[in-house]
Amino acid sequence: MPKFNYVAMDSRGKETKGTLEVANQTEAIGRLKEMGYFPTKVVEADKAKTGGAAKKGGKPAPKAGEKKKKMSLNIAIPGFGGKVKPKVLTTFTRQLATLVDAGLPLLRGLRVLEKQERSPVLKRIILELAASIEGGSTFSEGLAQHPKVFNRLFINMVKAGELGGVLEVVLNRLSEFMEKAQKIKGKVVAAMFYPAAVMIVAAGILIVLMVFVVPKFKLIFQDMLEGQPLPGFTNLVLGISEMIAGHFVWAAIITVVLVIILKFVLKTKVGRKIFDRIKLHFPLLGPVISKVAIARFTRTLGTLVSSGVPILQALTIVKETSGNIIVSDAVADIHESVKEGETITAPLEASKVFPPMVISMVDVGEQTGALPEMLMKIADNYEDEVDNAVSAMTSLLEPIMIVFLAVIVGSIVIALFLPLITLIDQLGSEGEKKGGEKGE
Repeated sequence: MPKFNYVAMDSRGKETKGTLEVANQTEAIGRLKEMGYFPTKVVEADKAKTGGAAKKGGKPAPKAGEKKKKMSLNIAIPGFGGKVKPKVLTTFTRQLATLVDAGLPLLRGLRVLEKQERSPVLKRIILELAASIEGGSTFSEGLAQHPKVFNRLFINMVKAGELGGVLEVVLNRLSEFMEKAQKIKGKVVAAMFYPAAVMIVAAGILIVLMVFVVPKFKLIFQDMLEGQPLPGFTNLVLGISEMIAGHFVWAAIITVVLVIILKFVLKTKVGRKIFDRIKLHFPLLGPVISKVAIARFTRTLGTLVSSGVPILQALTIVKETSGNIIVSDAVADIHESVKEGETITAPLEASKVFPPMVISMVDVGEQTGALPEMLMKIADNYEDEVDNAVSAMTSLLEPIMIVFLAVIVGSIVIALFLPLITLIDQLGSEGEKKGGEKGE
């Protein structure tokens, strides 16, 4: 009898792994459900070993008639394939929710969406989902086979909808959640695009001025002033220009190396934690990032709990999808507090991440038994605050950038004109002397 390796979650949201000796995958899934587990991955042990050997470079024995297949090229280009854009996934979820809500069976709805889907990756995944459902698996079990596309939030909400018999309601909530997340992300990105574009163009212009234009003025000044000393400010600008022009290649190499080192540091837990803390307290951007994090936390937790996902399991998912280690650590403390039978409010207050208004509203929600509704109200409120904060930040950044660029460019222009003023003064004084000599 074959063995199946499984990864599953218990009612508290704790992940567990093991092996079952059963006839097939469907029986393994059924056995796990009888044990009170929610399976997220069930794979035959022999296939898992074969896949692992292939990854390590092991070559399975070729079968008859496979020589032609091996001759075909199968090149994976980084960045292409394997993932689906959030906007495409959001559209798919909304369309599926609409079809199921209209009374169309899930399998038929998937077939309809598979025919009209333009993304080749999502098209293939929808086809596999339909085949999985036809084979006797549930929709959530099919989604769990594609963790790169469907995160635990998506899978567990669908699972809760299936268990409660309200899949159409959950799909609608999930599509609304994804649409709002995309909307808030789009607003922040759009607000930052203009300042970023202006600064990149300004940096390019300044580099051109300092590397190519300013050095030519130095030669002109040497010929015109005939060895006379230049003004101090002009010497300063010319010195900076020489430093940039003479070490431009090294500066570029050092910049690239620093960026690579920063990326490696951010991959470590300590580095990411420091960076996330800096982001929350950064001038101008900090309040916006903090509001986005709070809106995301409350929206995700409220959506999961209102969809029927157990609170401990919901907190585990929120921790993984928070996008900020500081918030993630706060959620981990909340998880431990709830696990011990205590309230959410105390660890929220201890984290010093969430403002008093959020803590008070969560406390009221816990006491009145309307926590999901209260969390949704907090999310709506903070999403509105993000809109206002982004608008205020954009309106404040524009004059700051204009003043900054005016000071930089103005300083360069003044530095280049000072020797000309000195030269004009000298010519004027020489003219006066000659005029005086003629008069005598």
